Amino acid sequence: MQRRAFLRAAGGASLTRIGRTAGTAKPNVLLIIADDLTWHEIEPFGSRQVHTPNLARLAREGMCFDGMFTATAMCAPTRQSLYTGMFPVRNGGYPNHSRTYDGVQSIPHHFGKLGYRSGLMGKEHFGPPASFPFEVIGKKGADPDPADLSALREFVSRDPKQPFFAVMASHQPHMPWDQGDPAAYPPETLKPPPYLVDCPETRKALSHYYAEVTYFDKQVGAALRALDESGQADQTIVLFASEQGTQFPFVKWSCYDAGLKAAVIIRWPGRVKPGSRNSALTQYVDILPTLLDAAGADWRGTVTGRPDAHGRTGFDGTSFLPVLLGKSATHGKYVFGVQTTLGIINGSPNYPIRSVRDTRYKYIRNLNFNSDFSNILTTDPDGLLTAWKRAGAAAAQRVSFYIRRPAEELYDLKADPNELRNLAGDPRLKDVQAQLRRQLDQWMTQQGDRGIETELQAKTRQMKGKE
Repeated sequence: MQRRAFLRAAGGASLTRIGRTAGTAKPNVLLIIADDLTWHEIEPFGSRQVHTPNLARLAREGMCFDGMFTATAMCAPTRQSLYTGMFPVRNGGYPNHSRTYDGVQSIPHHFGKLGYRSGLMGKEHFGPPASFPFEVIGKKGADPDPADLSALREFVSRDPKQPFFAVMASHQPHMPWDQGDPAAYPPETLKPPPYLVDCPETRKALSHYYAEVTYFDKQVGAALRALDESGQADQTIVLFASEQGTQFPFVKWSCYDAGLKAAVIIRWPGRVKPGSRNSALTQYVDILPTLLDAAGADWRGTVTGRPDAHGRTGFDGTSFLPVLLGKSATHGKYVFGVQTTLGIINGSPNYPIRSVRDTRYKYIRNLNFNSDFSNILTTDPDGLLTAWKRAGAAAAQRVSFYIRRPAEELYDLKADPNELRNLAGDPRLKDVQAQLRRQLDQWMTQQGDRGIETELQAKTRQMKGKE
């Protein structure tokens, strides 16, 4: 016990010590990240409309996570949370186009102490640079070209004796949807998910979006080929993450499952059972501790560079390595969500949203529910919401709910996975609602999240010149 306490007190130094004794057994890591990809719109997670053969192959060779969530349905906060192992309000990067607090540490710091070289190809969307000191792979910020990933191949092949952590961060399928072949997805053949209104405009948008999802899948295939050609595939953990949901109503910029739930696949030859799945509740903040655990590091002793409200300096997440190795079927009891609308394009000046979810129920709190919720979707006169208003009374009511919401929402995800029936206030679920309220309050306190006050400070957390 004394030795364990010493290692925890030593913080980052403990990672160095363990890494030096682990030798060449430490696995490489290739992290592949989509950009605005809704979790259920790829083959391994149930889509029968979108063609994603490379992701289907990865699923056959690895484990799919059916209970994985991001904490926020926006790009920069999601990435910074994933790379730091801390939730957005705590690390400082909670609005979109944000930056973390100075001193926050991320993947290159933690894995660098283990002797890894860390590089990133493609989309960055984080800051400040000192908190994310990745080596640039290829041309800085350029979207990976599925016809030429030679720069990624060079990075992973450079020194077989030194482990690597490579990130391939695509710009797809983020809007504008201008990649791929929409002709492969005739709008009249498509069926929108139940949380969207089925009308010609929705189907046309899905056609272009699905084409770009398939284009992204080609990038995945190219990355896997680059890894195979390097001769490092058998020594590499491949982790695919869908980021968060795409730019449709009730998806991006929300705390609904279409926005917060994530598709994650992990392949680790010889360690992870091929073609397996698990439904353990996990979040992106758990991924960094898990990968450090897989590399032999004492992730519990890590110094993150930003203490929580209780003075704790470790990760918000915990390792789910036992789940990954098939030794456990459960992990967390709750997953949490935070949406900061202030600072997004045409966003509400004050509309913070928070959520908590267990394996069955989702509780959402709209902290300034008397105001209208707004973003680029609500203000575009030629956008989907305008088309929805013309699609009948039920569709118009759906638009109304998107803009003006109640103080609390509660959903039974077993009976209503698309979150269409708000059960807040139902006396039969009084105890469920009260318990989820308490969990959300405790989490917000631990994060230093003051709700509306935190929302009104959001622009101070954005990168200069961004909104």
